[in-house]
Amino acid sequence: MRARTLWVAGLAAACLSAWGCGGGMNYSSVATIAAKTGYQAAQASRPINDSEEYYVGRAVAARVLATYPLCQDQQLTLYVNEVGQTVARKSSRPNTYKGYHFAVLEVSEPNAFACPGGTIFITRGLLKTCGNEDELAAVLSHEVAHVANKDGVNSISKARWSSVLTTMGTETAKQYGGVAGNLVTLFEGSIDDVFKTIVVNGYSRSAEETADAAAVVTLGRAGYDPGAMTSLLAKMLAKDKGGSSGIFKTHPPTSERLAKVKSQAPETKPGKMEQARAKRFKTEEI
Repeated sequence: MRARTLWVAGLAAACLSAWGCGGGMNYSSVATIAAKTGYQAAQASRPINDSEEYYVGRAVAARVLATYPLCQDQQLTLYVNEVGQTVARKSSRPNTYKGYHFAVLEVSEPNAFACPGGTIFITRGLLKTCGNEDELAAVLSHEVAHVANKDGVNSISKARWSSVLTTMGTETAKQYGGVAGNLVTLFEGSIDDVFKTIVVNGYSRSAEETADAAAVVTLGRAGYDPGAMTSLLAKMLAKDKGGSSGIFKTHPPTSERLAKVKSQAPETKPGKMEQARAKRFKTEEI
């Protein structure tokens, strides 16, 4: 797990240097990806594959980290990763191209973001909303479901992605030709599609409801209390002040989410393991 913590600690520098965040993505990165993957223009109608999803996710993660500060508390990061990896292994998509990685953002408003390919962020504000480890697991299970369902990459305009693949196929044959600028523009447009969806506009109501339902199932498989999704949403509903910011702005009404989850999550009594997890959660400096 220490390796995962170090990965997260170096995420900002790695992403920002590889993809850029102020002046756009540098052409050498695009050419390298194109050369490695050997795109052909004839492939332009195919869906995004796992390795491409990973590269898109890295760029989106860089954009998130250019917007919000990354938590530098390695112990807390390790803890969140341990919980996240536990639920990811029991999800409908336990493995991604480069694996799942979890990090905390130093933001007071409650929110969480799932970047394509498996990089997942949770804000300090949402961590503070969680009352125990099972509720933290509920948040992370919901975000893992977005990755499993490929909700992020599905938000990319199909016409734009077809143009990316077509241009990459051309760029593979003409690495220093006149299409380089167009390729960068198209790829950055794809990143904008995902970033705006997860940070600004939010997923569709059906995507959020599907992720909630998947989280309930994943929690049970991972040994957590499925009812933690219900108790978490109840806490969020108490904090909901009209959906003006954060998760309340980008998600369906919390009251509607809570009503649906209540019908899906079985009622259980706290056991010894849940009590132990709650105690462990309280030892973290959240």
